[in-house]
Amino acid sequence: MSPQTLNDIFFAIVERNHPQVTMYRQAIQWVPVSSQEFYRDVAGVARALRSWGIGRGDRVAILSENRPEWTIADFACLLIGAVVVPIYATVTGEQTAYILCDSGARAVFVSTEKQLQKVLGIQRQTATEQIVVMDAVETAHAHHMHRLMQDGPTQRDPELDIGARSLGPDDLATIIYTSGTTGTPKGAMLTHGNMASNINCSLAGFAVGPGQTSISFLPLSHVTARHVDFAMLYHGVTLAYVPFVEQLQRALLEVQPTIFVGVPRVYEKVHTQADLKAQGFPKSLIYRWLLRVGRKYRAETLKGRTPDSLVWRLADRLVYSKVREGMGGRAELFISGGAPLGRELAEWYASIGIRIHEGYGLTETSPVIAVNTPAAHKLGTVGKPLANVEVRIAPDGEVLVRGPSVFKGYWNRPEETRNAFEDGWFKTGDIGNLDADGFLSITDRKKDLIKTSGGKFIAPQPIENSLKHNVLVAEAVVLGDKRKFPSVLISPYFSLLEDWARANQVTFASRQELVAHPKVRALYEGIVADFNQTMARFEKLKRVLLVAEEFSAETGTLTASLKMRRRAVEERYRREIDEMYEQAEREAPVAQE
Repeated sequence: MSPQTLNDIFFAIVERNHPQVTMYRQAIQWVPVSSQEFYRDVAGVARALRSWGIGRGDRVAILSENRPEWTIADFACLLIGAVVVPIYATVTGEQTAYILCDSGARAVFVSTEKQLQKVLGIQRQTATEQIVVMDAVETAHAHHMHRLMQDGPTQRDPELDIGARSLGPDDLATIIYTSGTTGTPKGAMLTHGNMASNINCSLAGFAVGPGQTSISFLPLSHVTARHVDFAMLYHGVTLAYVPFVEQLQRALLEVQPTIFVGVPRVYEKVHTQADLKAQGFPKSLIYRWLLRVGRKYRAETLKGRTPDSLVWRLADRLVYSKVREGMGGRAELFISGGAPLGRELAEWYASIGIRIHEGYGLTETSPVIAVNTPAAHKLGTVGKPLANVEVRIAPDGEVLVRGPSVFKGYWNRPEETRNAFEDGWFKTGDIGNLDADGFLSITDRKKDLIKTSGGKFIAPQPIENSLKHNVLVAEAVVLGDKRKFPSVLISPYFSLLEDWARANQVTFASRQELVAHPKVRALYEGIVADFNQTMARFEKLKRVLLVAEEFSAETGTLTASLKMRRRAVEERYRREIDEMYEQAEREAPVAQE
């Protein structure tokens, strides 16, 4: 029977009697957690929450990196009917206070002493009564989570089980605050039924089950990562937790997952590293030849077949297999979500024998709307909509969705909730189209579309993704809204650029000097000029602005889920952008495109 609530998923996990539900790295080894241990730990925390008077409808926050305790706290809250409010571990104290206050959270789980101090510093501003710390921190201000876990029952707790099973699909499960690419975060309310209905369908067509392993490294505060982990656990896949992305490479080599789920930024880094290793003569010539071989057999890869070719097997032995080995060597299923992958990147992976199944969704849709599957896969699309979801395209190109996984609204924001729907259809804010075969393609965010002063509309995301396929480009932001012509702001891939500079006698004492050097400016102007050859006249990028910073969540240029914050980037570099356009106008007034 398909799960109707997230608690049904919990019971499916513990009743499978799995010897290795999850695992985590302790010192030099990976420690497994069995179904029996998992139940004891969750039940122990759930009992403690109830003893503090926390129950159905009360909000409980989780402020932590990925680790077993995150999922244990999550299920403990869900079993007693509490509403889980995830908070990114990277946010500031001020941002944490906003979410705790807006949600009215009565309790908060924190991972480390650093996170504990963050909450203690703002607790008086909030309604938070109880704090639980996951690490063994010496403190009189918080409960120790591991003590609560160890106090859990060795046998099933009938009272807890009955209470958990009494919750229904319409009960609120979680309030997930959107990452805020365009403004103040809003709390999306997702019910048990919203999440469970999505989990029922998102992996249909994928061969996943007991005996397989996946690494949980994407922040669980993000709806995509949390959904993936719920779905994997429900299907019996073992989860290996990685708290920090810097630990991912080591974990891949040690765990050797059979399933790899990542966001485009992770796939981009793997591609960049492969290109870097192929620099210099004669490696670059061999590498380009091997990629030509891969492109010849790309169609076979996209059909899920290994090419029956001697030359392909040689290329695989020399290069393709080395990329897979860097990702653990055993992965057979690759999935991408959270942001657009980019066609060129998907093609590069297909050329080296890796078929990436790109999907699409939003926090408000629990999240998956569409996904490519082994049986229905089309490059350049995000796949076909899930079986229980309806998708249509509005006259202005916006993607509209309805179905059981669509959220109930924004927490305490009735007007914004009303504005999010049109005749019962949720307005995604994305521009896209459905082809004759039913595959969905996403062009761009509706709010991100650039309209030049000449009235031409430009979709920036496809341009940016294509530019980022060049290893010298870490980030690209297309500019030009209400301007006479489009330009691009580029944050270089500095480690490679610095190597290039030294090889080309470019001296520099700082990144600011590096990006200002005439040779470096000419290098990037050449990259953009080559790119412009494939663009329509009104899309051609007339100016290039190089910046001396890497984008990050700390600077506000990326969200906590590693998506680029376009408006924040434009505001951060407003002076430089204005000066670039003013200089262009002085040098040679450009006619409107």
